[in-house]
Amino acid sequence: MATKSSFHFLIAVILLVSIFLTLVDGTSDMWKFSEFFSRRQTSWQLVASEKREANLAKIPPDWILEPQLLEDGRTRLSIVGDYIEDLLDDKARYITEMDVPELVAGMKNGLLTAVEVVTAFCKRAAYAHQLSNLLLEIRFDEAIERAQELDAYFKEHKRLVGPLHGIPVTLKDQFHIKGLDTSMGFIGWIGTFEGEKGTGKERNVESELIRELNILGAVPIGKAPETNNNILGYAFNPYNRNLSTGGSSGGEGAMQALRGSAFGFGTDIGGSVSMPASFQGVFSIKPSAGRISFKDTANTGEGQEVMPTVVGIMGHSVDALQVIIKSLLSLKPWLHDPYALPIPWRSEKEYNPRNELGYKPAFGFLANDGVLTPHPPISRAMEIVKEALANKGHQLIEWDWPHHRETLEIHSLIARGDGCPDVYEAIQLSGEPFAPEIANLFPNGKPRAPLPLPEYQQVVSRMKEYRERYLDYWTATAEQTGDRPVEAIISPVTPYAGVLPGKFYPSTYSSSVNVLDYASVVIPVTFANKDIDVVSPNFRALSDEDSMNMNEYDSEIYHGAPAAVQLVGRRLDEERLLSLAQLVVEALNDYKAALGE
Repeated sequence: MATKSSFHFLIAVILLVSIFLTLVDGTSDMWKFSEFFSRRQTSWQLVASEKREANLAKIPPDWILEPQLLEDGRTRLSIVGDYIEDLLDDKARYITEMDVPELVAGMKNGLLTAVEVVTAFCKRAAYAHQLSNLLLEIRFDEAIERAQELDAYFKEHKRLVGPLHGIPVTLKDQFHIKGLDTSMGFIGWIGTFEGEKGTGKERNVESELIRELNILGAVPIGKAPETNNNILGYAFNPYNRNLSTGGSSGGEGAMQALRGSAFGFGTDIGGSVSMPASFQGVFSIKPSAGRISFKDTANTGEGQEVMPTVVGIMGHSVDALQVIIKSLLSLKPWLHDPYALPIPWRSEKEYNPRNELGYKPAFGFLANDGVLTPHPPISRAMEIVKEALANKGHQLIEWDWPHHRETLEIHSLIARGDGCPDVYEAIQLSGEPFAPEIANLFPNGKPRAPLPLPEYQQVVSRMKEYRERYLDYWTATAEQTGDRPVEAIISPVTPYAGVLPGKFYPSTYSSSVNVLDYASVVIPVTFANKDIDVVSPNFRALSDEDSMNMNEYDSEIYHGAPAAVQLVGRRLDEERLLSLAQLVVEALNDYKAALGE
């Protein structure tokens, strides 16, 4: 027995000596053992780092910002407007300041080429990404190649491919584009198809929306991240980097603020398009479910269809939003997506109240939901819109609905009632930590128990009953107007002009829109001003929760943040809502012009 033990000991010594000698002379790969164990411990960080480096390699060398310039940009409070524009040449600056209708007209008249337009926006997007980490996926080369094809088509046929010919677009990283990853910010999804390997679908699936954009002539140039993720980090507001971009389509909101594309798409189940648009001072539309196709789009909670995630659009004018949604509907998406409603773009004559001679649409006015009092910049934005419409002779009816708080519970139980096991599983694939914004979903590091089916059905019944009561209240406003019910409601998007990271409180202003499945359009109004937007000494909090919310507001910190409102329309009434939004914009422009602004 002793002899056998001695033999084993001798073998172990020989192996150790061998390993030592190979480490010294470098003739073996044994040195990689220590690196291997290090990689095991931090594998998610390495995968994220490799993804960032691969992305950076897709940016042309002459678009890479100098380290000193990059450092300067990353330390500035604001990088919108003049700062990012000064990085561009005159031509790129001129093109990227144009809106969708102008760009289309320029290419149709032969004054611009698709290559010029796409290249200019790709360059600006490259700068935006380097300054703010806003692209999980980059496809500049492919985009410029597609622009060349569009120019060749125009040269041969003397017409545009479609109504969005040559228009650069970015999208939240939920939409599948062939040749690109779709990670949704999950490290474990990189190089896979929604977390699965070996399916043959990796980088080989195309969302229905992408198919439609290609037919219309639009050119995807990249995909933007969730507001906070372990691949790119936190997306700060480019207007005021004390603040968040808002979630969850925050990366796309920031890309629009920096005009890295002509328009963008996000997804929304609780204000996830509307909030980033309002925080970044851009326009958006969140339609009712079924108006824009969600087919073959990555998502969490895919089986939840009673309050589904919808596709929303961000852009720089109401006109642009209208052109985009009208173009998408022209392709009859319901022929390809069973959940797309067969509702074509409806005639502007029928769905545009402005066409009725002498008719002045009335609006509901929701200044305070009775849960969270809007911060001073938002209250001022609301008053500006109120005065602008009153100057045009429009009635504004106080929206005195006392049941807003109900939507918070209904929304939470429906959207998170399953305990979010798919989110948990996606995070476990890589071992990455939970982003702070979702850590509360997993107490003790595990998903909550799902809501039992009978209880879930009760919540759905409660939602249906809530929708009925709300519609009855809306219809009854005809008694106050003396004519017909109000056409739309003006309300805050959230109580905040931006959010301090980690300081977000759920808001009925956004949750109610999804619970009701109503459409909403975000309209930028003004900017927070530290000399004007201060908390009144007469402010009395509605609750401890309201007090905490207002205590988070600091006029110095919020200075310069965009302040917006939303126009909320009834279910599936997008055409009418967009026409009303344009009416509000025109009233605002006249109001500001009268003040010399």
